[in-house]
Amino acid sequence: MFRTTLRSGAALGLAAGLALTLSLAACGEEKKGGGTGGPTPTTEADPGLVAKVPAGIKADGKLKIGTDDTYPPSEFNENGKIVGFDVDLFDAVAKKIGLTTEWVESKFGDIIPGIQSGKYELGVSSFTINDERKGQSLMVSYFSAGTQWATQKGNPKGIKPDDACGKKIAVQKDTVQVDDIKGKSKKCTDAGKPAISIEEFVDQTAATAAVSTGKDDAMLADSPVCAYAVKKTNGQLELLGEIYDSAPYGAVVNKDQTAFAEVLRDALKALAADGTYKKVLSNWGVEAGALTVDPAINP
Repeated sequence: MFRTTLRSGAALGLAAGLALTLSLAACGEEKKGGGTGGPTPTTEADPGLVAKVPAGIKADGKLKIGTDDTYPPSEFNENGKIVGFDVDLFDAVAKKIGLTTEWVESKFGDIIPGIQSGKYELGVSSFTINDERKGQSLMVSYFSAGTQWATQKGNPKGIKPDDACGKKIAVQKDTVQVDDIKGKSKKCTDAGKPAISIEEFVDQTAATAAVSTGKDDAMLADSPVCAYAVKKTNGQLELLGEIYDSAPYGAVVNKDQTAFAEVLRDALKALAADGTYKKVLSNWGVEAGALTVDPAINP
């Protein structure tokens, strides 16, 4: 359901190449996780944590996790598997509490409603913790990221993150960056300048492709996502400006699942203590986002 189409055969070829490079073809099926970031330490179940998992969660022996698999390096599709540092980390969390994982592709905006309806037991999809989401659910912090901009190599359109008035900017729908760019556009119009043309995409892959092909002038997304896109597009993109508005990511559970949230928090603490947490992040090159405080519920 992309809200735009590419306008030439050349653009289509570039977009297809980008999609192949990023390996992000989503097909709407349930997929098993399996990271390619490198080997991680063997994780053993902790009997004390296993005993604290609510009966309804442990009944079938697995965690059903909703995720938007278009957001590398956090979670993305590679050869039919959902992979990424989120996947490796929460596969380890599940092992620590005596469960396996079942990763299920979802549109980003559908994950929290899916948790509320009981479709998923857990949501892991680079959710920035904010007041709106804390009002809907319980969120267990596990990583820290900010917003970053990216544009075509050489910045041919002369984009400035603090003054993108009149420019065409790509962003993924339902992310915190949507509110950010809308606020920047309002500042433009309040100052008598042209509004920012905001193009919202259902998934990040399409937003990245729009900038790589020159269809859109720039994009903004979470900092590890932009850095990974620059790396994987072989010089088509470059980072723009500094990282700002850093905030923690949170794993999402239903508001009535306090005991489950506490188990997840304690499992993350245990993984930090045994070295697994640091190893997972290092494997994916995102160790700069490691929490400097203990994981917490709705911090």
